[in-house]
Amino acid sequence: MRVAVIGGGIGGLTLALALRRRGLAAAVYEQAAELAEIGAAVALSANATRELERLGLGAGLAAVSTEPTELIYRDGRSGARVAAFPVRDGGAYRARFGAPYYGVHRADLQQVLSGSLAGEGLHLGHRLTALDQRGDVMALTFANGAEVEADLVIGGDGVRSVVRRWITGGEKVRYSGTSAFRGVVPMGLLPSLPDPEAIQFWMGPDAHLLHYAIGGEADSVNFFAVVEGPEMWTSERWLTGIAAGEHRAGFSGWHPAVIEMLDALPQTQRWGLFVTDPLRRWHRGRAVLMGDSAHAMLPHHGQGANTTIEDAVTLAELLAAGGARDLDRMMRRYQGLRQARTRTIQRSAWATNRLLHLPDSVGAAELAQRDARMARFPEDFGWIHAFDARAAVAEVIAGESRAA
Repeated sequence: MRVAVIGGGIGGLTLALALRRRGLAAAVYEQAAELAEIGAAVALSANATRELERLGLGAGLAAVSTEPTELIYRDGRSGARVAAFPVRDGGAYRARFGAPYYGVHRADLQQVLSGSLAGEGLHLGHRLTALDQRGDVMALTFANGAEVEADLVIGGDGVRSVVRRWITGGEKVRYSGTSAFRGVVPMGLLPSLPDPEAIQFWMGPDAHLLHYAIGGEADSVNFFAVVEGPEMWTSERWLTGIAAGEHRAGFSGWHPAVIEMLDALPQTQRWGLFVTDPLRRWHRGRAVLMGDSAHAMLPHHGQGANTTIEDAVTLAELLAAGGARDLDRMMRRYQGLRQARTRTIQRSAWATNRLLHLPDSVGAAELAQRDARMARFPEDFGWIHAFDARAAVAEVIAGESRAA
């Protein structure tokens, strides 16, 4: 069976590796001339790292990652700890979820993935411009003039997915009303930062700052500073230039460690945060979606890359379990397994945005309720990290066998 994966990002490469592990081949088509992940870093939780370890990437991933000491929520202005949970400390996270939590530079993660793939089936410089179904065959046309046929097309081509437009007939992308500033800062430029190897959320009115250490030596800190607005996003891209000092506007009066981090590197761009509206349909004909093309979400649970890896493993498991003989059934199974979970995480990320950005005007009682909710993080959101994509597929297949 000819499988064409559109997009050579984290999801596309993971899918190609997962299929190869199961004796299936895929051709991955990436529009960039070289592999270069957009964005600074990614936090990988156990629902993803358990799958990457199963693919034989555990040692390579550990060598380029930092395991955070704790998860800490702080008041953005005073710096006071609101809630904290051990991660690396005492081996608490691994003991609970059976796999590690890592902070890793996206380029390093992509290198681990592509290095394992060793270029097999990877086609760079291929930007998809059109697709069409002719009987049971998908015809793909690329901007470089290449034309390819495939029996199954998997769209891992991101928020502005060409494959999604073909499947749904519309863009289905929405600006969230929030934007972000980001960067990777050498640890030596952050003398005021408390608990530098922890993953930390600093919360305040209409803004928050997330940061965590990355790299095998924990020598850098990745930060993501989110603010409300601008109300309208006029750029056709997710990036727009900013005036000098504009990145500080939402953090006036915040803790010195926050300002130090924001000012450690020149800030020249603002990232618009876009999401996909929940899709009624993830597949059409012989094409199906995965990752951000199906369920782009706000990053406040750090689950964009993790749920994409879950998608990849689910597709690989289903195809290996006979899905190649009945693609229609395979895609229905896949959507049934993935839609409710990803939609729930999407909605929870929206709700978390409000909690992280509560204004002082809500009053002391509601701020205290927020703090109490943050203190329940393991109980409220442990289900995200405990998820086992391979086991979920096995349970569905076993259930169908019993029913038959």
